[in-house]
Amino acid sequence: MTTQLFESSTRGKADFGWLKANFSFSFGNYHNPERVQFGMLRVLNDDTIAGGTGFGTHSHANMEIITIPLEGGLMHKDSMGNEGVIRFGEVQVMSAGTGVEHSEMNASQKDNAKTLQLWVFPDKEEVTPRYDQKSFDIENQINTFVNIVSPKDSTDGNALWVYQKTFFYLGIFDSNSTTTYEVKIPQNGVYLFLIEGEIEVNNQIMKARDAMGITDFDQFEIKVITQSKILLVEVPMNHS
Repeated sequence: MTTQLFESSTRGKADFGWLKANFSFSFGNYHNPERVQFGMLRVLNDDTIAGGTGFGTHSHANMEIITIPLEGGLMHKDSMGNEGVIRFGEVQVMSAGTGVEHSEMNASQKDNAKTLQLWVFPDKEEVTPRYDQKSFDIENQINTFVNIVSPKDSTDGNALWVYQKTFFYLGIFDSNSTTTYEVKIPQNGVYLFLIEGEIEVNNQIMKARDAMGITDFDQFEIKVITQSKILLVEVPMNHS
């Protein structure tokens, strides 16, 4: 098993006043040639959006975009006619395909909204754009990785799906617990992002907002030190 630890303090940063962003990979004005992507995972942005502000209408194409609210709500509006608010416990996916425009605004005028947004390269380009969102009861499934995103052809019917052989899991784990993750597709890698808490993986301690790239494994163990919220993204390491 090969692991690489990425401490939260080494991420790219931007502060626009209304937006405080942390970039796990090169994005916008932040460019780090050693951190452009992890396999097919291209973006993991950790955003805090001030009340009454947000991202105005902008376009995307040929990217699978997954948005996970952590606090507050995000008001979404797109060129496909979708409009609504997503909050913690809900996950949104958008296959940009041939092209889509959308805006993402804080649903509150005064409270911050905190979100994770991830972009994954698709395994099929120029598809008809699509949108979906779903609520997942993460907090009542403690000590379990809840599958929130799966490949189109292998979802269990509960997870949202995207055009890529990727699996997203979200879980809250109690202190002093242990969990094991088994790779779903051999040769895939895992990007583990610790949202909250403290864990140990491969004899390395991870703290809140640290990440780890994990490759060359069949399974690995996570030792939970303090109650932790974990996002785990399994992705192909190269175009298939």
